[in-house]
Amino acid sequence: MPLTRDAAFNVAQVLSEALPYIQRFVGKTIVVKYGGNAMTEDDLKHSFARDMVMLKVIGINPIVVHGGGPQIGSLLDRLNIESHFVNGMRVTSSQTMDVVEMVLGGLVNKDIVNLINQNGGVAMGLTGKDGKLIEATKLKVTQKSPDMQQPEIIDIGHVGEVLSINTDVLDMLATSNMIPVIAPIGVGKDGASYNINADLVAGKVAEAVGAEKLLLLTNIAGLMDKEGGILTGLNTQQVNDLIEDGTIYGGMLPKIQCALDAVKGGVSSAHIIDGRVNHSTMLEIFTDEGVGTLITNA
Repeated sequence: MPLTRDAAFNVAQVLSEALPYIQRFVGKTIVVKYGGNAMTEDDLKHSFARDMVMLKVIGINPIVVHGGGPQIGSLLDRLNIESHFVNGMRVTSSQTMDVVEMVLGGLVNKDIVNLINQNGGVAMGLTGKDGKLIEATKLKVTQKSPDMQQPEIIDIGHVGEVLSINTDVLDMLATSNMIPVIAPIGVGKDGASYNINADLVAGKVAEAVGAEKLLLLTNIAGLMDKEGGILTGLNTQQVNDLIEDGTIYGGMLPKIQCALDAVKGGVSSAHIIDGRVNHSTMLEIFTDEGVGTLITNA
């Protein structure tokens, strides 16, 4: 069915609005942390995959870092392995780490790779073990109560933090016209595997490759003020003020800290965007309004 004149005009307007952004970002790298509803609902999964393919086709280099906490939890339940959390982090025994690697490096990673390939792209799935991509070390967690003289060190198993990113692997894939899809599993100097927060990995990858943008997909419309309005553009000082006055709190704090660290580390901008919106990545990058909160180091 042919487009009406009004519909055709709207398409032309969208393309015209996108043009300066396309010109600005061609040849740049954009790191996208993929998770939440965008990773579980079929229409959102396909719109995300098409966004990644479109970015690559027009000359932008996307790098995808994905999570998979709910999928890990589901398989642990089926295997009758109990989950424990400390400060929101999954306690990861050797047995649980086997499941994490199976789910993140296998099932989830290959599903995303296949999704991008089915939508016309060429994706390559990786974990931190491939090409020594993510060197990690054990994350030290401490807790302190008022009656304790010294903080208590808590062993949460194979949970890690990033020591370094081997950008040679990512550079090779970019020049080969492939889209890297990274599972957040790191490897220690002793060969041990570590489960790492996907937001943290995305931020460190963005810093290491000198990304133009870091996009963190979430299940909210963006950062909100105390009246429930979306905060569309913030600098690092404004974000710190919002943390100080309690506007940003709880589960959003680690994600915001990841964004702050990225822009302080040289990434041009970080974006907290609504992954529940179809084509949210394209809307954030190529439209004036966007669909979330932009953070810069201005």
